Amino acid sequence: MKLELNICHLYPDILNLYGDRGNIIAMRRRLESRGIGVTVDECSIGQPIDIDKYDIFFIGGGQDFEQEVLLRDLAGGKGRDIRTAVEEDKVFLAICGGYQMLGQYYKTWDGTQLDFIGAIDVHTIGAKERLIGNYMFQTTPESGGTMVVGFENHSGKTYLGESVAPLGMVVSGFGNNGEDQTEGARYKNVFATYSHGSLLPKNPVLCDFILKTALERKYGAVEPLEILDDTLENSAHDYMQRRLSKA
Repeated sequence: MKLELNICHLYPDILNLYGDRGNIIAMRRRLESRGIGVTVDECSIGQPIDIDKYDIFFIGGGQDFEQEVLLRDLAGGKGRDIRTAVEEDKVFLAICGGYQMLGQYYKTWDGTQLDFIGAIDVHTIGAKERLIGNYMFQTTPESGGTMVVGFENHSGKTYLGESVAPLGMVVSGFGNNGEDQTEGARYKNVFATYSHGSLLPKNPVLCDFILKTALERKYGAVEPLEILDDTLENSAHDYMQRRLSKA
């Protein structure tokens, strides 16, 4: 049986800060290198989404005003579809603004509240000062237990509800809010994080964990993924890990 995954890139023309599209490139390359079939479709404003077709949904980061542009499109039915896909254990990778968008709301520092789709129980409060810089976090055992390096740049501080676990714990940097050491969110098969940079090319272990999660949801138990030559990826990862460990 030939394995294959279908990936939906949501709002690629609007949510694509700091090379977030590189996550799509990394997933495609790592699947193709193993002989696993992969298709990537883009879905933006005004386009319907067929949640039954896709195994992985990717949402990149955007600025506050770009998130506001999306609210009407999400209210037109796409938000409901995304909530359904999340509850059906579809795999999501959501970065920064995409992460916030999956949550309940974003309240700006001056009190304006943007209600988002409520697919996961998190909320975000804006601050005047930005949380910015290279950072590092250790994912929880349930998310692979690997060290992740990335770049964060957000003024929103995100807080997790009781039903949501962190993706990992901050080793260096700010993470969700700079207060409780949590970074990102994990709910069902949602992987949400503030990590730009882009995330997956220099964190191949996490990339493979996400891909294997999608394969197992679709096919049940699968063989371990073929080991790839990750010399360049690991060099980039290890350099940044050493640099942050000295900070």
